[in-house]
Amino acid sequence: MRKKVAALAYEEYKDYAPKVVASGQGKIAEAIIKKANEYQIPLFCNAELVDSLVKMEVNSNVPPELYQAVVDVFVWLQNTESSSHISNKG
Repeated sequence: MRKKVAALAYEEYKDYAPKVVASGQGKIAEAIIKKANEYQIPLFCNAELVDSLVKMEVNSNVPPELYQAVVDVFVWLQNTESSSHISNKG
């Protein structure tokens, strides 16, 4: 099975919706994952969401029908960051 990946970004006071800032399959996906790991960016796996996002143009806004799935990702990310800050304090 070929790897697929999509990277999202959202700036609260700048963007009205999250944007796809990178996406790809195969070697491009592997390069994006490698870069995310270098910067310690957590990875979230949702095959259906990625299938939809990799079809989009880079720098395009996530469409409203995907908002709930993307919200789930950002909630997971916030929880992941909160728990890593707690564990780093000890």
